[in-house]
Amino acid sequence: MNPTHNERSGLIDPWGAIACGAAAMLFAAKGIFAKQLYALGLGSEGVVAIRAIIALPLFWWFALRREHWQEITQTPRSAVFMAAMAGALCYYIGALLDFLALTMIDASVERVLIFSYPAMVVIFTSVRDRRWPPVSIQVATALAYLGIFFTMGGFDLVELRANVFGALLVIGSALSYAIYFLVSEKYTRSIGSARFTLIAMTTATACLAPHYFLRHGTTEIVVIEPVGWLLLVGIAVFCMFLPASLQAEGVRRIGAQRGSVVSSVGPPTTVLLAFFLLGERLSAWQWLGMVLIVLGILVLDLARTRNR
Repeated sequence: MNPTHNERSGLIDPWGAIACGAAAMLFAAKGIFAKQLYALGLGSEGVVAIRAIIALPLFWWFALRREHWQEITQTPRSAVFMAAMAGALCYYIGALLDFLALTMIDASVERVLIFSYPAMVVIFTSVRDRRWPPVSIQVATALAYLGIFFTMGGFDLVELRANVFGALLVIGSALSYAIYFLVSEKYTRSIGSARFTLIAMTTATACLAPHYFLRHGTTEIVVIEPVGWLLLVGIAVFCMFLPASLQAEGVRRIGAQRGSVVSSVGPPTTVLLAFFLLGERLSAWQWLGMVLIVLGILVLDLARTRNR
């Protein structure tokens, strides 16, 4: 990916930074909404499917404001296929794993673990390019995975056993996001981020809707209370559509590297929200793990910026 003018000049667009930071904080609130919906009796598959169904028209609206319908229909078949596969992997399979994990572990732990995806991107890129990454990036990757160990409970075996399955589900979701990131990095150059996201989200929703209704029918939907629908609209708009759009605009303004550094405000935001709204508490090992993961992300992104 070519650096933007701001990346080359060393300047940073304040509105771009604000957009990336706001997107990270909105994404961070996802677990809070999910926990509230679970408390109302809605299952994880219902939250994922209904969230996607509500958000999809907004992605279509946004894409059609950016491009004409004829341009969208002329998308090369190879790009459509890859965007669709990436969407199914990340926002269908990955999202189901992530929201299932939120029924087992705290929202603050989930948000920290999902940020293991930058280290996965480094590993995949190294395998693809058949070369070892620089020492600074290896150190950052090691910090991130050491942080994952501590976030799962570290040497507190009771905490570790309590979190291990849910944590593995989140890591699986992070893996899907890393693959989505690598695919999108290539194809958004040719078809644009709005069109790529539209195809990915449409495919994911086309998978989620029949998956949910075939497994659960309408038994959950008909008993959702008005407050539940408000929360579902909130998680669809404020934790799916809006942050995805803000993130795309922020990265356009300040570049992917600086955008990812600014986005590291996400895990601490979730910890604070979970503390004040859900009463969640992190152990000393988990605090250490969170610090190591965020530190690893910062070192990773700064090292990649210097190597450009």
